[in-house]
Amino acid sequence: MSPLDIARAVKWYVHSMMGDNAYAKYCAHMRAHHPETALPTEREFWRAKHHDAEMNPRARCC
Repeated sequence: MSPLDIARAVKWYVHSMMGDNAYAKYCAHMRAHHPETALPTEREFWRAKHHDAEMNPRARCC
């Protein structure tokens, strides 16, 4: 592996762990399994996700 490949892998890992790609993954899932459903904006998605986290506390780091 080249240093660039390693850097890309680390970037992917960090973004995955932090949930930065959650909206993209959600959109891909919705398009594949529920194409008739309108997608929320990214802002609406994050607002709903954070609201759900507040209403349903789970084990988390912060």
